[in-house]
Amino acid sequence: MTDAREQDETSLELSRAARRRAAAQRIRDDAPQEGVAIFRPVEQAVLVAIAPPERTRAQVEAGLDELELLLDTAGGSTVGRVVQRRHRPDVATFIGRGKIDELADLCAELGADAAIFDDELTPAQQRNLEERLGVKVLDRTIVILDIFAQHASSREGKAQVELAQLSYLLPRLRGWGEALSRLGGGIGTRGPGESQLEVDRRKLNRRIAKLRRDLEEFARTRRRKSAARFRRAVPTVALVGYTNAGKSTLLNALADADLHVADQLFATLDTTARKVPLPDARTIVATDTVGFVQKLPTDLVEAFKSTLEETTEADLLLHVVDAAHDDVDAQITAVEGVLAEIGADAVPSVLVLNKADVADDEAVAALRRRHPDAVVVSARSGEGVEALRARISKRVPAARRRVEVVVPYERGDLVAAAHDDGEIHVEEHRADGTRLVADVGLEAGRALAPYAVAGDPWVDGDEAGAQEP
Repeated sequence: MTDAREQDETSLELSRAARRRAAAQRIRDDAPQEGVAIFRPVEQAVLVAIAPPERTRAQVEAGLDELELLLDTAGGSTVGRVVQRRHRPDVATFIGRGKIDELADLCAELGADAAIFDDELTPAQQRNLEERLGVKVLDRTIVILDIFAQHASSREGKAQVELAQLSYLLPRLRGWGEALSRLGGGIGTRGPGESQLEVDRRKLNRRIAKLRRDLEEFARTRRRKSAARFRRAVPTVALVGYTNAGKSTLLNALADADLHVADQLFATLDTTARKVPLPDARTIVATDTVGFVQKLPTDLVEAFKSTLEETTEADLLLHVVDAAHDDVDAQITAVEGVLAEIGADAVPSVLVLNKADVADDEAVAALRRRHPDAVVVSARSGEGVEALRARISKRVPAARRRVEVVVPYERGDLVAAAHDDGEIHVEEHRADGTRLVADVGLEAGRALAPYAVAGDPWVDGDEAGAQEP
């Protein structure tokens, strides 16, 4: 009897939840909708692109190939493609009137429930297309945002993705006539009142403001950790590159770690740091973060900017490239564009040609001719990983060196500098001054050199004095 009562209560609660969801939706399921919240799930889609004169057909098809991979990662499937040769997108519908009729017929014939465009659509274009086609209309940006939403796991990652989603959704809000108006009561207050559009926009703005405050707090925490690494003079290497180039696999090989690896786009979103030993007995910190892609949404770059700041502060970038990809140069260009956008293009870098075990030998040789300083590796098999360690060892700044000094008491500023810049192992107050044994960087080492007990390791080149951070 008790079980039956519990089942009745559960079904009642479910029905109440269903009623609340239905009331919150407010929009008919068959009405055209825009934005991040997709009430009708997309299962089969037709991909659409335009081909301006400056792009070849092969380049357009390569973009659609990538969009198909994005859709597959998001959980949908591709049933057809439409490409229109145009000088520029149509202001109202992106593609021409005749192509819209062709696309509508193709969607009906193939049973597609969505049309996905390879470029970002304006709110007006999206609305007009949905009204003409009768199916859901999406663009590359919303597909990428959906993938990020699926893969975000940390609090910061989820906040970054939500901020990007809401920034995308905000200009796409629109009213739905009088049904979304609030009627006032009393003399002078009757009329349409505040529309639901205005209410939703205000709610979104409040949420966006809160997310930005949260992300700033996350950024402050990260800066404190980075400052601690800087005080200990721990060199930092950041892995950057196109999505699915094998950055996480390479970090696993360098650090003997077990990070999540998947053969899919944007498998890694959250920044991960691991210690990597070098041949000269030093240890560095290598970080791996979100991969890049062509036409990466601006809102996404802005939302992840605090995370990507670690790239700008790194001592060295490892630009990981999928050497087996058909269009490697386009991927390299896309990554360099994003690095320039976030201000990391001035950071020293090493090009790493990954996946040498599956890449064509002639293609790798051609890449090496174009990029003679590149390092060829296979993160999966381990080929070339030790050569990459050696290259990193040559390119990252020298580690601290240990000094033993006796600092006069009137030079307390040097003792304070040693505390700020280095790591103190021994501090002893004697009659002739403060005796320190400390690991310090070059600048502090130069200042302390006149008081050194056993010479200046920076001048003498005492490699034994180089300390592991």
